[in-house]
Amino acid sequence: MASGPVGGRRERARRVLIAGAGVAALEALLALRHLAGARVSVDLLAPTPDFVLRPFAVVEPFGAAETPRLSLGGVVRELGAGHVFDRVVAVAPEQYLVRGASGDEYGYEALIVAIGARVVDALPGALSFPAPDAAARYRELLGELERGEVREVVFAVPADTAWALPLYELALLTAAWLFERGVAGARLTLVTPERAPLAAFGERASDTVAELLDRHGVDLRSGVLPRAVGEGALVLGDDLTLACERVVALARPAGPALEGLPSDAAGFVPVDEYGRVPGVPDVYAAGDVTAWPIKQGGLAAQQADAVAESLATWAGAAVRPTAFRPVLRGVLLTGGTPAFLRADSRPHHARSFARLTPLWWPPAKVAGRYLAPYLAARGIVLPETGEPT
Repeated sequence: MASGPVGGRRERARRVLIAGAGVAALEALLALRHLAGARVSVDLLAPTPDFVLRPFAVVEPFGAAETPRLSLGGVVRELGAGHVFDRVVAVAPEQYLVRGASGDEYGYEALIVAIGARVVDALPGALSFPAPDAAARYRELLGELERGEVREVVFAVPADTAWALPLYELALLTAAWLFERGVAGARLTLVTPERAPLAAFGERASDTVAELLDRHGVDLRSGVLPRAVGEGALVLGDDLTLACERVVALARPAGPALEGLPSDAAGFVPVDEYGRVPGVPDVYAAGDVTAWPIKQGGLAAQQADAVAESLATWAGAAVRPTAFRPVLRGVLLTGGTPAFLRADSRPHHARSFARLTPLWWPPAKVAGRYLAPYLAARGIVLPETGEPT
């Protein structure tokens, strides 16, 4: 827990700096306002004017509206926080300072690092998703499928991918899109090294996802490792090949290796169950920037909640911090009725749920305790993907 006395009302607000503008950052801000109120003074340090709900990006290529975004200026004004337009490039923990890309330095009493991860190509030669130009490139691929110029597409889950759900969504949404347009003859295949589809959610969810893939006409090859994109084929483990004309693969998250903070071999920040960065007083991290293997919005929000509870206690609020105990929740978009999946993501816990009706409320794409109701109040719950098929 952060240093400093606890308990009692403070005469001045404690200064908390949140670096980032994604799910973990906004959940932390909302949670701190709810739990600590005026006991904390919060600033967001982020280089963007908007909060972008990136899990919605998967529907953009199919003619849906642009990925939803909220003005950070409006959010911070509503919550009584500040917004500093800069990008963190280094932390000086001894001086309680953060250095921005601008060269300016910013002080803090407690720091939450929630800057997310970079994305890099995991399978060179494939169409990577997400990527800055992914939506436009995928629209081109849909056009080629509709015109019959491309007939074989493989969706490849790269090795060491802990969060594969967006690729399953792309495959299912593509199948539904082709069906709605009466396009016949296209062959869609999903290849994954997982022992079963979306195995992180457990057996019941895997069975549901396998049924959805089969119903949509998407071939599944599980327990198979994609290795490289060859000429007219995807090269698999044991030097086997799978004929195809296009390969779509998930991009790989890469850590920022932020100067001044510890990081693992991949550049991610280690944290304990309360989000504390080991050996660095009053510095916390949450979300994709951390070394937690599954990079997913709902888990990022749960990490942010653990951090906010610790800091609310530090600031004098009557809050008992709760350790991060991950529960994996995911909404699988299918082009029709979405599937709601839930599992305890810790090892040796086999509880698995899968339904076509909500398993939590509001039934948000990102199941954050504070963020989901906040977005729902603004009409942002699930993206529109078309009529049920």
